[in-house]
Amino acid sequence: MQADDVVQWLKQNPEFFDDFADDIAQIFVPHNHGGHAVSLAERQLLTLRDRNRQLEGRLSELLQFGVENDSISDKLHQLTVDLMKANDLASIIGTLEFHLKERFTVPFMALRLWLPAGDCNLMEFSPVGEAIHRLAENLVSPYCGPYVTDEVLDWFEIGAGELKSFAQFALKTGEVPFGILVMASPDSERFYPDMGTLYLQRLSELVSAAVRRVTTTHAES
Repeated sequence: MQADDVVQWLKQNPEFFDDFADDIAQIFVPHNHGGHAVSLAERQLLTLRDRNRQLEGRLSELLQFGVENDSISDKLHQLTVDLMKANDLASIIGTLEFHLKERFTVPFMALRLWLPAGDCNLMEFSPVGEAIHRLAENLVSPYCGPYVTDEVLDWFEIGAGELKSFAQFALKTGEVPFGILVMASPDSERFYPDMGTLYLQRLSELVSAAVRRVTTTHAES
């Protein structure tokens, strides 16, 4: 008989524990942490305590995530309000830089655009290579991690070796990209591959809409 067979039989015959309660009380099993034997009842109590501590820890994590998400939502809302107040592309870029640095603690940002109605006097309209266009097309969702291309690194006014993590996403009209935004940090844990990207995706959509609003207005005027 295998251990699994015993477990299955006990599940199917719970009255066994009542019928042989005295015998079970005499059974002692090793204690995982203490090095001494304990009764089955005590062992079960210890197991329940361990599970309770795990659940409390998980609940604490969930509460913390909830607080953090509320904070991010508030910051994103304030950014949205301020972007709606901006009447030209330079104001939008300045607003975005301020919020990312001061509200979201993102120290470095680089933006490149290739809109036909763009203000060529802005650095953000500096020509980009074909590889950047392909990158924007392939960014179906935001990328977070330690790698960007050498061309992207050149956009930052800081030594490449000082930047340890990046988040980048495409700006799009529908499915057609017209730009790319890259955020960078000297903290290797600031943007990491397994982090959630829901708010980054919302930021991508928000910035895309804000840029298109002012550039479309400029083109029509």
